[in-house]
Amino acid sequence: MGLASTGAPWFRASMSSGTFSLLSPRSPLSVPISPSRNVCLSSALLSRINNSYTWRRKFFSATLDCKASVYVQRRCTQNFRRSVTENRVRKVSCSLLKVEDGINDEACELVSGVELSLGEGADNIQAYLFKAVKNNNGTGILLLSDVFGFEDSSTREFAYRIACNGYNVLVPDLFRGDPWGRDRPKAMFEEWIGGQDPQRVAKDIESSTKWMVDEFVAAGISKKLGIIGFCFGGGRVIEVLARDRGACFGIGVSFYGTRMDPSIASKISVPVLFISGDDDPLCPVNVLRDMEKSIGSGAKVVLFGERGHGFAHRPASPEEDGDAEQAFTTMRNFLYDGLVVNKN
Repeated sequence: MGLASTGAPWFRASMSSGTFSLLSPRSPLSVPISPSRNVCLSSALLSRINNSYTWRRKFFSATLDCKASVYVQRRCTQNFRRSVTENRVRKVSCSLLKVEDGINDEACELVSGVELSLGEGADNIQAYLFKAVKNNNGTGILLLSDVFGFEDSSTREFAYRIACNGYNVLVPDLFRGDPWGRDRPKAMFEEWIGGQDPQRVAKDIESSTKWMVDEFVAAGISKKLGIIGFCFGGGRVIEVLARDRGACFGIGVSFYGTRMDPSIASKISVPVLFISGDDDPLCPVNVLRDMEKSIGSGAKVVLFGERGHGFAHRPASPEEDGDAEQAFTTMRNFLYDGLVVNKN
């Protein structure tokens, strides 16, 4: 606790429409900008952003190039904390890939993002790849989303933060363009999730894994991959590791996984970190403890008191924001020790 906030708004600059939008379902904003490659944020806009996210303190800037997205984070360390209203007016340049405001430039890390199309025909899936530019350690991580899909701002924000720590993070579309929507009646959820064929999802994860193996492992850049999942994706992490048995993945992190099968946990042969709240009915603590025992050495359960579902990547209060930061730090250290320091 007491660390900097994990949350941050996302922004999109549209060069064709001349709009600048805050990409968030909670507080959509849009203001006109000059249709050029340089985007200047006014202090009035920064104030509006800060007032809309009183518990989120880190500021991300993003611009869309004509062909691909380039995301630039102002800073990636945990020791730098300030309100966005304290920032000087910031200029984001698509072509120069840098942020210019003269403040703490040494702390700034760059992350590039690109949309990918994996596979062909009926096996084709969409994905998004975040790559660390300045401090890339060559390690690939597969991130499996919750039911809101790979385009969800909270998921991409989290993936961005991981990449900012030196990783290459692939986020595949597990739902083939049909994620669960917040505007859908809750009574329809079971029908919707039932329509997501487990074999098809497993095959898409396998295709994503193969792409990452070809990109990072076969090229000799990384010996093993890491895998992370939230909620629905957290449950799939267990299935993937049980099937993989250490062939491609060297470590896994499951955030409050749902619909998990504890009977297959004994097949997992790599370290797994389970992060959850102790008040999450979708991820019972006893199930996590059982899997921890089945996996044995290397498995670890980290529980956060009085926390429910989704707090680590969707914090909804200042208190949850603090625990979300601790959860991120725990995950980050776990990945670093298992994939960077102790390469298998």
